[in-house]
Amino acid sequence: MSRPGLVIGGYTPDTEGSGPGLTVARQHPDGRLEAVAETAVSGPSFVIAHPRLPLLYAVLERAEDGGLAVLADEDPAPRLLAEHTSGGSLPCHLAIDPEGRWLVIANYGDGTVTAYRLGEDGMPEPEPLTFRHEGHGPNPDRQECPHAHEAVFGPDGVLYVSDLGTDEMRRFLPGMRPHPDGPVRLASGSGPRHFLHHEGYWYVTGELDGSVRVYDAEWREAGAVRASDAVLEGEENLPSHIALSADGRYLYVGNRGPDTISVFEVDGPRLTMVSEVPSGGSWPRHFAIDGDRLYVANQRSDSIALLVLKDGLPEPAGEALAVGTPSCVLIR
Repeated sequence: MSRPGLVIGGYTPDTEGSGPGLTVARQHPDGRLEAVAETAVSGPSFVIAHPRLPLLYAVLERAEDGGLAVLADEDPAPRLLAEHTSGGSLPCHLAIDPEGRWLVIANYGDGTVTAYRLGEDGMPEPEPLTFRHEGHGPNPDRQECPHAHEAVFGPDGVLYVSDLGTDEMRRFLPGMRPHPDGPVRLASGSGPRHFLHHEGYWYVTGELDGSVRVYDAEWREAGAVRASDAVLEGEENLPSHIALSADGRYLYVGNRGPDTISVFEVDGPRLTMVSEVPSGGSWPRHFAIDGDRLYVANQRSDSIALLVLKDGLPEPAGEALAVGTPSCVLIR
């Protein structure tokens, strides 16, 4: 059997979902996706790989005692090695710096950012650093307190953490030192979720205002567009994940509500929509790109959809893979 290509994380019955934990899948030459193994873990809503070692890390998105799972990346399925605290509630994202020295967790529930120093073996060391935050945004239902959402190490070695609850980008210098100038204020009420850096610009999805905003290197807003043109009157769009094509020409955005993937042509601060296609299911929470294939975790339809990229533009391809409440896709 060839090495499986996907590790799928999602919610389990104890975290208000129906998934088994981690699902390992492979793709056959005819395009058909097949689940080949499972690993029982509690609510692994986001999964990443160590940059050098055969290890996977997953946040365990529990409300009372958020967790971190460390797993050996083995065939046919990852093997649980250890669990640690996430340092907060409802952890939803994590990142490792390129050198593999720090692992950082974004806890959505209370906004806490937790940082573990990693040993040479990739295992988290005791006594993690925890960074709490204060503040709120104009939306009383969604921005009553900090909600750390995604952690990204920038090209300058600085760690950036989007805070949906406070409309801020929190910053940490190398060595996990809080930036002396504090966080950067983003557009009020936008609810920054996922983001990325490309050629001097930052591209940020606004979960609460349905936008994609562009910021320059100094975090000054340089442009903004609607994430979807398919939103019906009276409905809302909650953009989720964002990613670039390998050549940097196209920006892809998942839209929960209209259930689409939008494609924008990138020209520095200018984004021009060139396509918007169905995500292949309901509530596209996350997606991953592997060459000319785009895999979408459609959380509410319990499925992983495959879209084929033709000249960078996605098209439906084949049947979806049934997986309970998937929330992320990792390409192995």
